[in-house]
Amino acid sequence: MTSHPRDAPQFYLTAPSPCPYLPGQQERKVFTHLVGRRARDLNEILTQGGFRRSQTIAYRPACETCRACISVRVVVDDFRPSDSQRRVLKRSRDLVGQVQPNRPASEQYALFRRYLDARHGDGGMVDMTVLDYAMMIEDSHVDTHLVVYRKRGPDTAINGRGVGGPVAVCLTDVLSDGLSMVYSFYDPLEAERSLGTYMILDHIERARSLGLPYLYLGYWVEGSRKMQYKAKFTPQERLMPNGWARVEET
Repeated sequence: MTSHPRDAPQFYLTAPSPCPYLPGQQERKVFTHLVGRRARDLNEILTQGGFRRSQTIAYRPACETCRACISVRVVVDDFRPSDSQRRVLKRSRDLVGQVQPNRPASEQYALFRRYLDARHGDGGMVDMTVLDYAMMIEDSHVDTHLVVYRKRGPDTAINGRGVGGPVAVCLTDVLSDGLSMVYSFYDPLEAERSLGTYMILDHIERARSLGLPYLYLGYWVEGSRKMQYKAKFTPQERLMPNGWARVEET
C-alpha cells in the first residue's frame, strides 16, 4: 500500500462535458484543492505548471483528444504596448485602480450582473447569486486581492482613490514570479474603452512596478475567437510539452 503525507495534494478528474470554447469538443479537467497551510506554495507551483485557480480549486484541462488550451504569461520587462494598446490607455487615463482586500460589495455584484447579462448571457456563470459572487471573491487560502477601477476625482492625486461606482474589477493573485489575473469584469456601457485590454495593460505595469517578471493570463485557445485577444500581448511565453516557450509578435 502506498502512503501519502496528510497534506499532500490529491488530484481528481472531471467527467467529460461540452467544451465552452470549441464546438464539438469535449472537455475534462484535472483539479485539486487549495486549502490549508500549503495552499499558497501549492498555488505557486501549479500556476507555474499551467493550472488556474477558482476559489479553493486549482484546475487545468486534461482533454483526451484536444490540446488547444495553452497557458500564457506576458514577459513584463520586454513588453511594449502597440499603437492600438496605447490608444486604449489614453482613452482610460481618467481611471484609477485601487488595490483592496478580496471582500465582496453590493456595488461590485451589481456591476458583475450587468457584465454577465450583457456579455455572457448564455454562459455557465449567468445564474450566479450574490452569495456565489461572495464565495468567488473571498473564498481563498492564497495571496489575492481586488483591483477596483473608478474615475479620477479632484483628490485622487492626494489619496490615490477614484470616485463613483466601480467601472471595472479584477481579482488578482500575487505570486513570487508574477501576478495572475483570476477573473475580471467591467461596465458593458463603457465598451468603447476596451476595458478588458486596459486591465491587462494596467496589470503589466503593476507587475513591473513590483519587480515581477510575468503576468499570467490563463489559457489561450487557438481557434476560439473569445481567447484571441490574449495573443496580442507579446512577447509572451506559452506552456508547451517541453516547458515555457517564448513567442514574439504574432
